[in-house]
Amino acid sequence: MQNNVVNQVVTKKIPTFEFIIIIAINFSAIAFSIDAILPALPEISAVMSPTSPNKTQLVISSFVIGMGIATLFTGPLSDSFGRKKIILLGGLIYITGALIASYSKTLEIMLLGRFIQGIGVAGPRVVALAIVRDLYEGRRMAQIVSIAMIVFTLVPAVAPMIGALIVSNFGWRSIFVAFIVFSIVSIGWLLIRQEETLKRELRVKFTFLNLINSIKECFSNKIFLTSTFLQAFTFGLLFSSISTIQQIFDTTYNKSDSFPEWFALIALISGSASFANSFFVVKVGMRKLIQIGFLIGIIFSLFLIIFSLLKSIPFPLYFMWQSSVFFMIGLMIGNLNALAMQPMGHIAGLAASIIGSMSTIIGVMLAIPIGLSFNGTPTPLILGSFILSFLGMLLARKALN
Repeated sequence: MQNNVVNQVVTKKIPTFEFIIIIAINFSAIAFSIDAILPALPEISAVMSPTSPNKTQLVISSFVIGMGIATLFTGPLSDSFGRKKIILLGGLIYITGALIASYSKTLEIMLLGRFIQGIGVAGPRVVALAIVRDLYEGRRMAQIVSIAMIVFTLVPAVAPMIGALIVSNFGWRSIFVAFIVFSIVSIGWLLIRQEETLKRELRVKFTFLNLINSIKECFSNKIFLTSTFLQAFTFGLLFSSISTIQQIFDTTYNKSDSFPEWFALIALISGSASFANSFFVVKVGMRKLIQIGFLIGIIFSLFLIIFSLLKSIPFPLYFMWQSSVFFMIGLMIGNLNALAMQPMGHIAGLAASIIGSMSTIIGVMLAIPIGLSFNGTPTPLILGSFILSFLGMLLARKALN
């Protein structure tokens, strides 16, 4: 197939199928870096934080915070210095963080390594999308991204299985070696096969003043501001669930050995939300679907809170609730991004970095206290999910109607 080149940059064309695979695995760097380490958390806890096992959840949170901060800068920096340089820099930072975490002797040093990994992973994730924008436009761009995202949704389903296999055969520190190999393969493949997609004459000089002015412009828009906070509530739901789900399976339900398979099923259910959204968004609209998503969270969480007052929550009921949470997140994220970007077409790339960064940082700050309140039952997570869903519904009804 011939690439539909937008800005007449690329002289070396690669097959479209190969291009999609390259973009998909770079999209997947975040999911693999989070989900593959989940089976290692019990062993990390036993070695690094035996007296405070809940602190091990910060292995996830520190990574996400680093990613959220770096997301604000990677897009604009790639507009200024070129796509491949920023992807390479991100890969080197990511590998450095993985090495620090691998050789760490204390939890604090491991968290530093994970934070650095998070900074690095923002490079390939954000810039890969910019490369697609450089090369394709309109329906063709949408098609390329959609196919890549299908591959992306499969990663959370298989990453815990890969992580469990590595941990059981080579020990938990080897998971960081897997991260290094993944980075070298994914970024190396892109750098070798794909030429630079942004000409020097099309690059925009990066200045902090321009960044600050763009942030002010974004947050002066009511819809953008509302969508950012709604996405932060949604990310709070996501990160608190990811941080505690392995502990709940292990401590509460004694299903540590089968966790990768159960998580794969949850991930597949979550992935189906994208297909549901593509059908319903045409019929009921983005704003109504966002409110429906938060309403699902309120109803299911309130039911389980009331149930927990009478007796312990059985595993099938918890599993259905957790699946519904991931489904509602999948139902809302795309709509919230689209809603925020509608009035920001003239600074679309920078606006995407801003909403991604701000909502991620706020979301993980909301998730940390929920995760650290784990008491051996899923009740704190369910209560936190109810509160975030309720706040999201209040804001959505007030600002989006």
